[in-house]
Amino acid sequence: MGRPYSLDLRERVIADVEAYGNVRRVGAKFSVSPSFVVKLSQAKRSRGSVEPKPQGGDHRSAPIEAHRKWLLDLVRETVDLTLSQIRERLAERGLSVSISTVWRFYERHEISFKKNRARQRTRADGRQGGAGAVAAKPTQP
Repeated sequence: MGRPYSLDLRERVIADVEAYGNVRRVGAKFSVSPSFVVKLSQAKRSRGSVEPKPQGGDHRSAPIEAHRKWLLDLVRETVDLTLSQIRERLAERGLSVSISTVWRFYERHEISFKKNRARQRTRADGRQGGAGAVAAKPTQP
């Protein structure tokens, strides 16, 4: 994301708009787009200021963070839960989130879901022998 225009430029643009009223001419004079000039004029009228709004920050994690203690206790009590199962339990509590939201929550709290031998599922048929192994098929009479 780019940086906002300086406050000095914004004030000069607004001064010219108020003096001349021609958005395209003011935009060309200051090498900014006419839409910027229009939006700046609207901001001046509605907010009374031409200062840029704050940028960045986290705007989406507050709903899941409200369940922080419960989520952290959940993985301590039941260590073999999948992200999908955690998501389903959150839905039971009235919070509908994506699996990636659940993953980002646990990543923020430095909890990972690593694969290990105790948690591996059984392999699909034909995959028991490892790479390159050929399983002999029983012959039928």
